[in-house]
Amino acid sequence: MRLPMPSAAASAAVAVTAAVAAALAVLPAPALAAETPAASSFTIADPRIKESSGLAASRIHPGVYWTHNDSDDGPYIYAVDSASGKTVARVTLTGIGKPRDVEAISLGPDGQLYVGDIGDNRNGTWDHVWIYRFPEPKQLGDVTVEAAQFTVKYADGARNAEALMVHPVTGRVYIASKDENKGGLYEGPAELTAGGTNVFRRVAAVPWVTDGAFSPDGTRLTLRGYFTARTYPWKDGLPVGEGERVDAPWQGQAESVTYTPDGSTLMFGAEGEGSRVIAVPVAGAGASASASPQPGAPAGAAPASQPTGSFGKGALVLAGGLILVLGAKRLLRRRRP
Repeated sequence: MRLPMPSAAASAAVAVTAAVAAALAVLPAPALAAETPAASSFTIADPRIKESSGLAASRIHPGVYWTHNDSDDGPYIYAVDSASGKTVARVTLTGIGKPRDVEAISLGPDGQLYVGDIGDNRNGTWDHVWIYRFPEPKQLGDVTVEAAQFTVKYADGARNAEALMVHPVTGRVYIASKDENKGGLYEGPAELTAGGTNVFRRVAAVPWVTDGAFSPDGTRLTLRGYFTARTYPWKDGLPVGEGERVDAPWQGQAESVTYTPDGSTLMFGAEGEGSRVIAVPVAGAGASASASPQPGAPAGAAPASQPTGSFGKGALVLAGGLILVLGAKRLLRRRRP
């Protein structure tokens, strides 16, 4: 049987369908989903890490977190791959004294890791503590590096502390003391000096704190304790208000927290062999995280622009297809009896 010849309207409809299909084919998948996969929880597999007491997310090694033991381990810093939980580097620090009570680690905008030997379980009997600083290794593997050592004292007397945070824009170092009744946030000098004493001055009251971290854009400060965590807006060098409660997991000896490099997730850690690092998404961080200025950029710097060329082309093609659809509908209406 001979099929009838298609009408002009039917031919137009077929052409429109093909155009729309082509337009949909060139539209790209969301780039962020492919480029920055969501962070996930992991377990620290290294039996040498029995008292993980601090966390810092690497910026040059995706998915890698720096940590250390609380005490009685030596001058060692470990890099753990979150994909496997395995240690991929152990850094041995030289040029420093014997670590006493290492409690915190933070990555500064200068690309250096700051290690806080700031614990004092004798409730402030040590009149000084130390900070060690060394460049984050560009290659992962066991290595020995020389670190700078900074002597720290508090303007209002010695105290116990477990949280050290380096602001990702200004580079200023902060320490939060651990005290149930009179915890304080202490601000260090604009630049640390290895040739003398660095005096940290109290700038705000804080609750019982075991660790803390700035968001990558420097606009928020998250502080955690054994039972709770709160995030404070950060403005003019100070936390603002009472902060917002964060759904921190129950971890027993809860000791550490850090942001992922994109600011979308908080990673909470704890002491103990085979300890679990738990990922908690930051509420409302999807758009703001991708639009944050890069670490080390001046405050108020414009966020990096996102590539829009391929999306724009696809949108134009799709719009053209829709115009053709409307035109075909009008043509069909005119040909109806």
